[in-house]
Amino acid sequence: MTEVTKPKVDVLSVVLSTLGFGGIVFGFSNAGEEHGGWSSPQVYLSLIVGSAALLLFIWRQLKSKSPMLDMRAFKSPMFTLSTVLIIIVMMALFSTMMLLPILLQQGMMMTAFAAGLVMLPGGALNGLLSPVTGKLFDRFGPRALVIPGTIVLIVVMWLFTRITLTTPTSTIILLHCLMSVGLSMIMMPAQTNGLNQLPPKYYPHGTAILNTLQQVSGAIGVAFFISIMSAGTKDYLAGSSDPTSPAEAANALNAGIHTSFFVGLIFAVAAFVLALFIRRAKAPQP
Repeated sequence: MTEVTKPKVDVLSVVLSTLGFGGIVFGFSNAGEEHGGWSSPQVYLSLIVGSAALLLFIWRQLKSKSPMLDMRAFKSPMFTLSTVLIIIVMMALFSTMMLLPILLQQGMMMTAFAAGLVMLPGGALNGLLSPVTGKLFDRFGPRALVIPGTIVLIVVMWLFTRITLTTPTSTIILLHCLMSVGLSMIMMPAQTNGLNQLPPKYYPHGTAILNTLQQVSGAIGVAFFISIMSAGTKDYLAGSSDPTSPAEAANALNAGIHTSFFVGLIFAVAAFVLALFIRRAKAPQP
């Protein structure tokens, strides 16, 4: 049973975490802007300040008797592995959630409503599969779900690099649904398995760490992949004989999205490698 505590609010930790996570997300968000990109002082200074503040935040949590987020939870190997795996998967997930609507609306000229309908089946399927993967996790353990899930993710990300402006909408719906299946096989089992290895006193901290890093990694993933898309689009237009043509603008967008999905494919391969090391975690004895 978790012990109820009443720690005081650590104002300095709140400030450091805000500067740390906020600075990193802000830096990645501005990396794809028109002027400067990654070489812009606004970008690299934000990343430097954010990284420094985050390191100070981690140091303060390790030294504090009542930490806001107890980093000692990372002493559990399966929790650490699951956290890194979830970060990678969340970055790929949020990037796809942004890139596909951009392709559908700006490349294939769909309305926002039509693009939302294309994305709807995958989102609904992801929600429906959560209880199913929970039961499968209890019966077969994490490896039977996470490893096949990352393989599905690799295949789907590779197929996303092959889509064009003339790809049928049904194909995109199918790929998005397959991605949702893969994500359902990864997210809940990995998160549950990681938390299972924590001592009871670390349960609240482990949950808070995972929730925080999921949101932050999703924001960074969106910013990171959008910046890659923007860079790929600019590179295509720089080599185009008619960069002002609407058709060329659409082709440039498609080229930029292909580049982003290729990077997403690399992330999926990294997730697969991490999944090979996952083991069923047992709750420590009290």
